[in-house]
Amino acid sequence: MSVPSSRPKLKTAFKNARAIAPLYTSGPVAATQNGGKIVTCIEEVALLTDVSTGIEICRFAGDTETISSMCLSPSAKYLLVFTSSLSLRIFEVPTTETPIAKPVQPIRVVARAHDAPVHVCKVDPTSTYLASGSADGVVKVWDIARGYITHVFKGHGGVVSALTFDYHQDPSSVKQQRKMQLITGSVDTRIRIFELTDSAARESGAQKPVAVLEGHVSVPRGLDVSQDGKWLISGGRDSVVLVWDLSPMQQPNPKGGKGKGKALAPTLAKTVPILERVEAVGLLHPDEDLTGSSSAPDKLRFYTGGQNGVVKIWDAREGNVLFTLGDDQNKISDDQETQRQIVDVIYLPAMSSIISVHADQNIMFHSLSTHSLTRQLIGFNDEIVDAKFLSGAAQRDSHLALATNSSLIRIYSISDFDTRLLEGHTEIVLCVDNGANGTVLASGSKDKSARIWAPLKSSDTDAAWGYGCVAVCEGHAESVGAIALSRQAGTPEGASSHPGFMFTGSQDRTIKMWDLSEVPLTYEDDAEPVKCKSLSTLKAHEKDINALDVSPNDRLLVSGSQDRTANVYEIDHGAGAGGRAARGGLRLVGTCKGHKRGVWTVKFGRAERVLATGSGDKTVKLWNLDDFTCVKTFEGHTNSVLRVDFLNMGMQLVSSGSDGLVKLWNVKDEECATTMDNHTDKVWALAVSHDERTVVSAAADSVITFWQDCTEEQEEEKETKRADLVLKEQDFLNYLELNDYRKAIQLAISMGQPGRLLNLFKDIRAAAAESSTPSSSITGNSSVDEVIRTLGGSDLAKLLRYVRDWNTVAKTSVVAQGVLFAIMKLRSADDVMQAFGDEVHETVLVEGTLEAAKGAGGTALKEMVDALIPYTERHLTRMERLVQESYMVDYVLGEMDDGMFDGEYDDGAMDVE
Repeated sequence: MSVPSSRPKLKTAFKNARAIAPLYTSGPVAATQNGGKIVTCIEEVALLTDVSTGIEICRFAGDTETISSMCLSPSAKYLLVFTSSLSLRIFEVPTTETPIAKPVQPIRVVARAHDAPVHVCKVDPTSTYLASGSADGVVKVWDIARGYITHVFKGHGGVVSALTFDYHQDPSSVKQQRKMQLITGSVDTRIRIFELTDSAARESGAQKPVAVLEGHVSVPRGLDVSQDGKWLISGGRDSVVLVWDLSPMQQPNPKGGKGKGKALAPTLAKTVPILERVEAVGLLHPDEDLTGSSSAPDKLRFYTGGQNGVVKIWDAREGNVLFTLGDDQNKISDDQETQRQIVDVIYLPAMSSIISVHADQNIMFHSLSTHSLTRQLIGFNDEIVDAKFLSGAAQRDSHLALATNSSLIRIYSISDFDTRLLEGHTEIVLCVDNGANGTVLASGSKDKSARIWAPLKSSDTDAAWGYGCVAVCEGHAESVGAIALSRQAGTPEGASSHPGFMFTGSQDRTIKMWDLSEVPLTYEDDAEPVKCKSLSTLKAHEKDINALDVSPNDRLLVSGSQDRTANVYEIDHGAGAGGRAARGGLRLVGTCKGHKRGVWTVKFGRAERVLATGSGDKTVKLWNLDDFTCVKTFEGHTNSVLRVDFLNMGMQLVSSGSDGLVKLWNVKDEECATTMDNHTDKVWALAVSHDERTVVSAAADSVITFWQDCTEEQEEEKETKRADLVLKEQDFLNYLELNDYRKAIQLAISMGQPGRLLNLFKDIRAAAAESSTPSSSITGNSSVDEVIRTLGGSDLAKLLRYVRDWNTVAKTSVVAQGVLFAIMKLRSADDVMQAFGDEVHETVLVEGTLEAAKGAGGTALKEMVDALIPYTERHLTRMERLVQESYMVDYVLGEMDDGMFDGEYDDGAMDVE
């Protein structure tokens, strides 16, 4: 009975299963009414994303200029985009959920829609008209479907900063006729109301506003009208929201009287101080269900978003805040406050949700009924410097923690890529690490401190999830650039995932050991973080410490430094018990010397006593921990190796470098098994899942790539192809036995085996030459002639390519010339040209690249002819030379037959004596 091997098979292939690329850099944002899809801007391109999965559906073709304004029609049928080139581009929004590879082209482009950049635009509730306001104070109204301008309004005293449509039912009309008005705000602080009805358009003063409202002392940034058309609210950077009563405009016009204009003018009903610059304001629907507040029809409630980075829900009649969505930023610097401020708010009444867009490229979805954050999208991660998997109570490796060029730590939910931001550090976070079983997160920052983060209490069952800071470690004199948690449980009773200690490495060249025995494993609201105690401090290196790692048994620590060495220490740790304080210390046991540049990464083997290091000298070295000698060196990166980790019980290594590549190495033969390429900048972060089937790489290009092990799939695919090829080869031999040359030739072409095809034509020529009866066929077999005469277009083009290749070799040129002669005799020039055209069309159907294939048929034919002519001329020259030489041979043989040497020698003339 054979004993199965416990060592796993080597991994040979990883595929790009999913990548998280930048979603939003700056500019306007639009969302569908059901909140299922969102349109964001990345530089000059707009992209459509599925909110629930985070998958990019498509990109809309840009014109190389940045997008200045953008909006979706309420029906989600049209996307309207204004760019800095002053053009208006109208797109039809795809309804499919399947990602589209090619950019969506506009259905209409207006080259010069305005004479100045457009900063605001909005579509009316019927998805019929588009209003756009430009920097020169001109507002235009467009018919979207027909593409022409219906109204032009001038007279604004500067940049148009806000727009909204007033479209309500007129109760004074017997026929219940609905009328439409356009309300605008500009930097001259005035709000103007324009009529858009046909009757108003026929009047002489149609281009003038019917009312001008003065009340703001700064730029109005938001306008909205209630559903019944009685109330208008406006908010601006003067930190107030004004509530206007529009009911006088709905009253019948008085007949005569000097006070006609005053009677029709809206009146200011209330001024609500907001105490922050308002960037977005809007009214909630009267029937909106807000937990904890009445939803009576007479309630007038609105939302504001601005400087403080939170969305506030207000009661307009009382002038007070009902509740707040988001967290107030009270503990951050002015610079961070500027980054977190809200630049736009989108209200989705169908979903009872509010979307807030922040200046730091974060997009948050808030529920109005639960007052909680339901989803968060990270628009731009900037430079990612470290990444680690985190585990929940129910699932291993359920989240991914990222340290980026920010003081906020990003936590991604891998199932749906929902995100949370961890606030606590005041400077950029440089490193992260996970504890035993991956439930606890540790981070080090430029603020000279380290923090421990734990999941929220009962976060696995509640809809709201996240992490909170449970401990702070302070004591270093410089930035904390390396961190490592213990790999085993620190307390055996009941807390299987509790880390016992932690190490931090700093630019001050010291390593500190911290006691984590008092750190809680879950975070409770408003709980103050524990101040951790330093057990020991050791000056470890002569230069900055770049990396730390703890061995799986918690007995060894390794540190990598810019001084080109890696030091290995023995850990002495005693947990506090029975009133005794915890103790800890480090003892240097060896130094790994051999790298020519600084050591960027260190990692202990999980199964064997080995250590891997990566350096700026472009190599990965494997060290023996018994005598600290280098046993293997892996060369292949073209720049510094930044991260390294073990796979397959230490049989393989995975590394990432500044060359943007991730490489998988076989330890035994020191060879690179595969290279994974999806980054354009330094790959600082590398994380391996617990089951080792997923490798995550994250780089300075803000891209996160999930590499999934596809070794078994690749082997199955190879085996399937091999079995299929064997069957086809048998079919080929069967066709030859049956003299079914049509199927044999077509099968050889489909298999891509020109060698079999060459042998077939050779055998046919040989059989024709040995035949006693002369054949009238061109190729030597009439059946083959018929096959060439009726061969399909793309198959004919492939056959010509094989002929071109055979023609380059003298040994096979005779067969090539014979087949080429047959094609030229049996097929017309139009057939040959059509063959290459058919091949192009087949390629388009398979790959979907019509633009790239335009003209490819004629180009391929020209290249074919250019390749055939010189070799054919060379073969012709060689044949002519052979013919000439044959005449000399004939002459010599002829002279020998005529007795050229008779008379000079006879049989007895030669005396051998």
